[in-house]
Amino acid sequence: MDQQAPSALYAARRAQLASQLGPGGIAIIPTALEHPRNRDSDFLFRHDSYFYYLTGFTEPQAWLVVAGDGESTLFCNPKDAEREVWDGLRLGPEAAPDALGLQAAHPVNELDQRLPKLLENRSVVWYPFATHPGLESRLNGWLGAVRARVRYGVICPESQRDLCGPLDEMRLVKDRHEQDTMRRAAQISARAHIRAMQRSAAMLRAGQDVREYHLDAELLHEFRQHGSQYPAYGSIVAAGANACILHYRADAAPIRDGELVLIDAGCELDGYASDITRTFPANGRFSGPQRTLYELVLASQEAAVAATRAGARFNDPHEATVAVLAQGLLDVGLLDTNKVGSAQDVIANRSYFPFYMHRTSHWLGMDVHDCGSYVEPTQIGQISTRKDPLSGETIQDRPSRILRPGMVLTIEPGLYVRPADGVPPAFWNIGIRIEDDAIVTDTGCELISRGVPVAVDEIEALMRA
Repeated sequence: MDQQAPSALYAARRAQLASQLGPGGIAIIPTALEHPRNRDSDFLFRHDSYFYYLTGFTEPQAWLVVAGDGESTLFCNPKDAEREVWDGLRLGPEAAPDALGLQAAHPVNELDQRLPKLLENRSVVWYPFATHPGLESRLNGWLGAVRARVRYGVICPESQRDLCGPLDEMRLVKDRHEQDTMRRAAQISARAHIRAMQRSAAMLRAGQDVREYHLDAELLHEFRQHGSQYPAYGSIVAAGANACILHYRADAAPIRDGELVLIDAGCELDGYASDITRTFPANGRFSGPQRTLYELVLASQEAAVAATRAGARFNDPHEATVAVLAQGLLDVGLLDTNKVGSAQDVIANRSYFPFYMHRTSHWLGMDVHDCGSYVEPTQIGQISTRKDPLSGETIQDRPSRILRPGMVLTIEPGLYVRPADGVPPAFWNIGIRIEDDAIVTDTGCELISRGVPVAVDEIEALMRA
């Protein structure tokens, strides 16, 4: 269990969820499955985010049942002295109610026996759709046991609903505890980026062979050194042309003097992710073309940050980014005005797409690409259509989400320049992304990941240290 959060916090979340289920509703939430890594070992277990959000409980083989009347029941592994010697201590169902603020707890091997009874005389059963393979079939088995008793006056739930909807809305706005945890995660990740930057320059100055995995090791060391449980995702450490591969993974490629390195990495702390990208010169000094494109990306990020505030739309930071990049691509000669027209034409025709092909933001929270709708719920019925200028596909658009205080999103513009006809060779194989984590506030946003600098002069000074 996460020791940083009181059980009352999770109990309050369960009560909030119960109030949305209706008096005849009941919700079933399993934690994640354990997955074998090879013949005799599993991958490191990581709980299901929905389950953890409602319990703070990190043991495997656990289930939560929340009833519309507010009763919460946990199914978990029983105490077992022999297994605990091998796998670690278990909380056990006897201690779980007091420790987690639950009304009841039972051994998980009694799940199939007890679930039909809990489902009796309920009108709606809620569970997260399409997230747990086999859950729907198992639920059908429990409902079958309920239907077998209808001749005795038992009522079987007649409808099933997706629990992701209400839980996504709850998780989208982070409370004070969540924000504080995410700040700490971002601070750890920022220190890890600094450590990797400085190691790169120091090794090159010493004439050593530098590989992507050397910098990945620095990230992992700093994550664990400060209490992070694991990386929030597979770290990207991309040297030179590899930075133009968006989902590249840290590998064995050499890091060469004069090239840029792009690192996209963040730790997970107490169930919450951070997500930071920095691009820096391997030797600590930007070349002219590198600096030109880097400062263009940084200017686009500054425009996106200025557009991020309560009352703005989720799409506003992306549109601010694209406006700066469109004009900048023309100014530096990556796009030819005679061929693509003005900056407004570049935006309308998406001529920037070969150099910037992803969105500027995503939600951040328990998952690095966190849950939550990107469409404004109060305006979901307002649909407009447009023709995509690149694919020719007809796109249906709905108004994007209105930002509220406590929402957390990334702001991550980039430019990726591959060798191509008409592209100045001085810019070939330069990939740049700058990403920060932002908590939306009433007046703007709080960048919680700026413990690692973004300005050119500050990066170069840092790497000289």
